[in-house]
Amino acid sequence: EVQLQASGGGLVQPGGSLRLSCAGSGFTFDDYAIAWFRQAPGKEREGVSCISSTGNSVDYVDSVKGRFTIARDNAENTVYLQMNSLKPGDTAVYSCATGLGRLCLRWHLSATWRNWGQGTLVTVSS
Repeated sequence: EVQLQASGGGLVQPGGSLRLSCAGSGFTFDDYAIAWFRQAPGKEREGVSCISSTGNSVDYVDSVKGRFTIARDNAENTVYLQMNSLKPGDTAVYSCATGLGRLCLRWHLSATWRNWGQGTLVTVSS
């Protein structure tokens, strides 16, 4: 059974940082790209970032470029999302997804992804 577990969320002040983790099990982790999505209250789910199976290719939504960094450790079956310079607009439940294949093709479309983990809440507020 494919399982993804997101963790690392919390309450942080504007300008602060958090690092989210997405731990995978039940599949060959290094055969699959991983994406992060977020959903704020009353808004549609939004693709945040994607990393290919090898980690050689990454992509981000424009609103987080220069602030967020995605990385993976295939030995630990974990993908990380380092979030810096956080803004109140980053407040959302963050979830990770897989099942697309090795590459981040049309990654920003949630319907592309087959397997989803439970989310972790990030709240940016003073």
